Amino acid sequence: MANPIYKVIFYNQNQVFEVYARAIYQSEMYGFIEVEEFVFGERAQLVVDPAEEKLKNEFAAVKRSYIPMHSIVRIDEVEKEGVGKVVDVKGDKVAHFPFGGQGRRPGESDS
Repeated sequence: MANPIYKVIFYNQNQVFEVYARAIYQSEMYGFIEVEEFVFGERAQLVVDPAEEKLKNEFAAVKRSYIPMHSIVRIDEVEKEGVGKVVDVKGDKVAHFPFGGQGRRPGESDS
């Protein structure tokens, strides 16, 4: 495929985002994936999808997005772009990456 399209599904602030992009790669910033050249559906469609419009507005001025690796659910190479989605997570069915509290440095005391 000369110009592949990727479907990237990731978790962000109690929502699951599904976006399409032409370029993804591991970032030089440790632990991040870079996503570039977002692809959205045709603007000439008669029916406007509010979820996709929300994504278009959110990523309108974004040149490149850095997504933490632990937020990535899945990345697929697809034949053509689909409809981007933002889905609210209901309940607690998405496992959160365990984060420790602010730890103490070695040799630091409680006082």
